[in-house]
Formats: sequence, structure tokens, C-alpha cells
Amino acid sequence: MASGAEEVSAFNIHPMDQFVVKPLFGAGHTDINDVMKDLAWYTPTNVTLWLGIAVACIALLFVMGTRGRAVVPSRTQSVAEMIYTFVRNMIVDITGEEGLKFFPYIMTLFMFILFANVLGLLPYSFTVTSHIAVTGVLAIAVFLSVTILGFVRNGGKFLKIFWITEAPLALRPILAIIEIISYFVRPVSHSIRLGGNMMAGHAVVKVFAGFAGALGVGAVAPIVAIMAVYGLEMLVVVIQAYVFTILTCVYLNDALHPGH
Repeated sequence: MASGAEEVSAFNIHPMDQFVVKPLFGAGHTDINDVMKDLAWYTPTNVTLWLGIAVACIALLFVMGTRGRAVVPSRTQSVAEMIYTFVRNMIVDITGEEGLKFFPYIMTLFMFILFANVLGLLPYSFTVTSHIAVTGVLAIAVFLSVTILGFVRNGGKFLKIFWITEAPLALRPILAIIEIISYFVRPVSHSIRLGGNMMAGHAVVKVFAGFAGALGVGAVAPIVAIMAVYGLEMLVVVIQAYVFTILTCVYLNDALHPGH
């Protein structure tokens, strides 16, 4: 019976525990209900810590890495310049030169999501973009900014994005309803896509890691699976930052050119 109990406890894997928000200072409760009692809006948490680390890493890359402005750039300066050019070209390709006015905002979005995602792959780190509370704020900020900009720049003409003039007249009211629904669903899909992908990938890695720890010397298959999933996650974290940013550019283009 004892060996059976040990076997059950060995496979007692909790992949979602890595996403629990915990205070940085306090009693260190293990029960989730006790942890939640210690949290308030002003409580420094693991989310706060890794948000700050992400911002600090971005500052080191762009402020410290490019302060020399060398003609022959260092490696750090080269990386910063490559990212700058990449985001700039993305904006121009989707929105035109007019969209460059909003380059600082889009660049900030891309860099923050990219660094938050990448830092979440480090051992004992915390993936802040796995929480809808974070991705939801980013998505709502994009939605409100684009909507307000659309009406400020175009007035009532902004509503043209809901009226599909290329469609037959009889279908336009139906398509308008569909377009309105899809427009207001944007922040939901925008946030869940990022948060869901980050959470799912890390949960899978934790499950395989739990199997590897339980099997001991026979954990060859789980370890290989961890390596494969981790390699895939290194690709996913970059792709998800790119997808979030390029969708922001698409929404911005709707606000700048609602008739297109």
C-alpha cells in the first residue's frame, strides 16, 4: 500500500501551479485560498517582479546597448537596430508612411510582449503574458486607441469599415451586423490568443517535466518531449509577439483608412 501511495503522489502533477500569482513578501502560504487573502491591489507580486524585469531588459538593450551609436555597431546595437527596422517595415507595409506616427506605441507593444514571453522560458521565472489580466489590458488599450483615433480622424466615415460596399446590396445589412460583432470581439480574441498560447505551452512542458521526475532513470521519452516542446515554445514566444503586433497594425490601418 505504501508503494502504491508513493506512486500516486509521484504522478501528482499540477501544471497550473506555475501561473499562481503570489506576493513577493509574506508568510509564503501553500494553499491557494490563503495566498489570495494576502493579495491586495498594492501588493508586490511575482507578476510585478517579472513585469519590472522585462522593462529593465528592454531598457538595457535600447538605452545601454545603443548609447555609443557606433558606425560599426556592436552586437547589442545590431540587435536593437534589427528589431527597430523590423517593426518599422511592418508598420509601413500595413499602414503606409502615415502609420509611422504611432511607431513608439507599436514598438513598445512588440518589445514588451517579446521580452515578457522570452523571460517566461527561464527556469523559475513567471510568464506574465499567460494571464488574461495582462494581455486583456494590452488588447483593450489597442481597441480603445484605435476606435478613438478612427472617430477623431474620420468622424462618421469611420463607420465605413462595417459597410461592405463590394457585397450585393441585399447582403450588406447582414454583413454589417457580422462586422460589428467581430469588431467588438477583437479585444477578446486579441488577448486570449496570446494568453492561451503562453499558458498552454508552459503547461505542457510542466506535465512532461512531472512525468520525467516521476519515472526517474526511465524518463528518456519525457525528456525528449520536453526538449521538443521547449524548442517549439522558443519559436511560439516570438511568433505570438509578432501576431499581436501585426494585428495591432491591421486595426490601426482600419482607423487610418476606413474606406479601404
